[in-house]
Amino acid sequence: MNERLLQFIWQFQYFNKDNLRCTDGRLLHIQHPGIPNTNQGPDFSAGSIMIDNIKWVGNIELHIKASDWYSHQHQHDKNYSNIILHVVWQNDVPLTGDSKRPVATLELEPLVPVMMLHYYERLMHAQGFVPCRKELPLLSAIGWLGWKERLVAERLQRKAAVVLDLFKESGNHWEEVFWWLLAGNFGVKVNAQLFEQVAKSIPLNILAKHKNQLIQIECLLFGQSGLLNGSFLEDYPNLLQREYTFLAAKYALTPVNKAPDFLRMRPANFPTVRLAQLAALVYTSSHLFSKILEVTSVTELYSLFNTTANDYWHYHYTFDEPTTYKPKNLGKAMMSNLIINTIVPVMFAYGLYHKKQEVKETAIGFLQALPAETNSILHEWKTLGVSNTTAFDSQALLELKHEYCDGRHCLRCAVGNRLLKQA
Repeated sequence: MNERLLQFIWQFQYFNKDNLRCTDGRLLHIQHPGIPNTNQGPDFSAGSIMIDNIKWVGNIELHIKASDWYSHQHQHDKNYSNIILHVVWQNDVPLTGDSKRPVATLELEPLVPVMMLHYYERLMHAQGFVPCRKELPLLSAIGWLGWKERLVAERLQRKAAVVLDLFKESGNHWEEVFWWLLAGNFGVKVNAQLFEQVAKSIPLNILAKHKNQLIQIECLLFGQSGLLNGSFLEDYPNLLQREYTFLAAKYALTPVNKAPDFLRMRPANFPTVRLAQLAALVYTSSHLFSKILEVTSVTELYSLFNTTANDYWHYHYTFDEPTTYKPKNLGKAMMSNLIINTIVPVMFAYGLYHKKQEVKETAIGFLQALPAETNSILHEWKTLGVSNTTAFDSQALLELKHEYCDGRHCLRCAVGNRLLKQA
């Protein structure tokens, strides 16, 4: 037994309540188990119980052993002066309150089904993709929908917290924050952090001064990424290098201290191609986040992001290495990725900050309108019978895997809760 499981059993009342009695024999009826307290003090507040037909309202404290009351020094802590019930797994010592009256104690060990404990142990030690894989999908379609809604809300709240920290860092400038995160997303997973650093090294007001010159936008992005160092054979990279040398001196720019990574990457995702596409997007748009806030459909978002790198990149993936002709347009998969991982979190944070529920709902609506993401984790969920048809589903399932299953937080999970309840 551990405290998390004990609190779970108490909160959801997963024990035999027939003819319930305190350890001293008094009749006990639980009207409300109380509200979990995440701050300092008793485990549950605002509980309500009846002891021999006398109603008590107040705090409830839980311990594995009754003697923990003394080992934790609660008898000397005024925060525990109004405990109406001491819930313990094992009642190893009698307990008296500060007023010398007997404190009501409930021992749970004899009341909890052994099968529940076995299920819990099995979940905690299970190997494989997720602990409950043999029982899935377990929940009904409606049950999964409700659980996914909560998972998506938690995921967006967590991502919004990161966005709001960056918002403070930017001096409360939404377009600047969006620029940083958008650039990071263009770096895909491998170069995301570096691309974000590049964006932070080029303030939007500098980009705005040169947004009508695609070559100058490209030279700033490539130069700050360290990709214009050395010598080149072709005219185009040499032109970018000359432009960057001038602008870097003019604005006292310092490149990031690490070059982008090309290893184990498809050519279409090479940082050179992604930077060229990002430059083209900057060139063809202005006040992009403000425009996004006015959009109401994914189709409109696709139109805003429908861009192609300049002609040089139709024949290149890297500098000085010509290839066969292939336009480097921003594909639908990449645009969907930008919507899911940049647009939706920033919009949600914006709605949260300005208390605009409609903006948050629009952001969630984008997830519901996009097709599901595909990766090894989501493939596993699908093989286990869990539906994944939209980006809303996939974002929920990624949150479930990373924030619940990997850490064995089954007691906080709707699936784990159902599994233990039916034990």
